[in-house]
Parts: sequence; structure tokens; C-alpha cells
Amino acid sequence: MKTKPSIQRLKFEGLDAIELRTPSLRIVALIAKGPRLAFWGRPGGKNLLLWKPGKYFRGDWELMGGHRLWAARPGADEAEETYATDNQPCTVKVTASGFTVTGALDPAQKTRRGFTVTAVANDRVTLDHFIRNESDMLWSGGLWALTCTAPSARATYTLPLGDGSSWDYATIVAFRTWGGGHGGVGFEDPQFKCTDDALVLKPSGRENKRMIKADAGILAMHDPAQKLLFAIHTAYVPEGNYPLGTNLALYVGPKNFMVEMETMGPAATLKPGQALKHRETWVLADAKTAPGAKSLLKLFA
Repeated sequence: MKTKPSIQRLKFEGLDAIELRTPSLRIVALIAKGPRLAFWGRPGGKNLLLWKPGKYFRGDWELMGGHRLWAARPGADEAEETYATDNQPCTVKVTASGFTVTGALDPAQKTRRGFTVTAVANDRVTLDHFIRNESDMLWSGGLWALTCTAPSARATYTLPLGDGSSWDYATIVAFRTWGGGHGGVGFEDPQFKCTDDALVLKPSGRENKRMIKADAGILAMHDPAQKLLFAIHTAYVPEGNYPLGTNLALYVGPKNFMVEMETMGPAATLKPGQALKHRETWVLADAKTAPGAKSLLKLFA
């Protein structure tokens, strides 16, 4: 069932922002910095996203939390340019069913990033991420959408694996270390466990990450404190050129300060004026217990 969403500009913790509400969900995007989503949850409920401005920095770049969009360069997915323009002011355009937030122009690459939020039902929205080439040269890369969640005690993250074929498989990339001196815990990690049809993460405060090739393209977080399920879906393109051959990722921050749910799109080459897009569908549903892979597949059937 779908009702017309309520959309309004407002201040979110003192920053210019825009809010979309349905009877079942509330989502807030910053206009002052970004493009960045700052809130996701029930109207009147707690924020399922990590949101702590002023606490986490990498040089001049501020994590803040929430949901953001990065440009992933082939073979250098977290290069320095990834951070460019990420905390600069944005513009916004409002429609009857949503809004588009567009970031600043990257002065070196001459690209511009943003996303469109659209209410498609009372319990779900689509996020259409984009990067547009505004130079007179070619640009190549892909889109990487990162969602910083704030896990409550006993939170569970589930990622369906396989496609159900007779030659079924999944690719899971583990890291010993990665950029900026992160990791160092080795490949063995009991936080991550494979079941018959899913990868399950029960975060225990140990910094680590996994990148996964998963045909279903679904990531889900179960918050037992609020009895809520937050699920993200993005289409997987088998012939696409993905970072390390993977389309999804999970990152656990030190001491469980956050768990990042990440989706990636295939790389492409853009001519001047062309845009690359990457769609996610977000669902917020009541759930007393963490769902299995089959239930998550039905959610997006």
C-alpha cells in the first residue's frame, strides 16, 4: 500500500536538510553537506544509522555516519579522490514522491554525484545514485553506496548467497589488512559465519570486513532492540566489472561503533554528459527475530 509521502525542508541537528515521511518510515538527507542521508527509521523512533558528526575524521574529511555515495575507480576503490566534495554543500530538487540531492563538482575529475529518494510504498524507498561526467574528457569507474548502521546489542546481519542453480557458488573476499592501517586481525573471524544459504554477521567489536559476490544482491540488518528489519536490495549484473569481483560488503568497526552495509555497481566509461546510475531499494519492516535467506528473497520478489 502506498500513500503520498510528506516532504519538507528542516534543520537536522542544526544543519539544512530535507525529510521524507510515510506512515511507516522517516528518512532525512542533508543539504548542508554531502550528499548524505542522516536518518532512517520509524517516525518517532530511533535512528538505525550511525550519526555522530564531529567525532570521526580522516584528515579534513568527516565520516559523520549515515549513508553516502563514493566513486570507485577500477583497481583503486578507495583512492584519495573518493573523498573529494563529500562534505560540501548540495542542491535539492523536490517532486511529489521524493527528492534529489546533488553534490558539488569535483574540481579535478569534473564529476558530480548525488541520489534521488523516492517513496514506492509505505515501507520502502528507492535510492537512485548517480555520477555525471561534466568534463570534456572520458571518466571511468563505478558507484559504491555505503550505509553506516548503529548496531544494538545482539544485532544480526544476513546476506543471502548463491543463485539456486546446479553450479551454485559464492565468492567471499577476506582481508588481513587494508587502507589506512585497518585490520591486522587475520583471516579467521568468528563474527562471520556461513550457513547453508547465507553469510551471517554477529558483530562482536573486532574490526574486520568481507566483500561478497552475491547474486540476490540483498543485505539485511535485524535490530532486536526495536524489533525491526532493515533490508537493502540492489540488482547484480553477472557480466559486470565489480571491485574484486564482488557486489556487496560488510564492515565491522572497532568496538561495534558501526557496521557498514555496502553495495557496489559495475564499472563503466562515461563520455562527456553521460551519467552512471546505481539503484538500491530500502525496506523497513517489523521483525521479532532475524529472518533467513528465503524470507529476505520473498521480501524483494
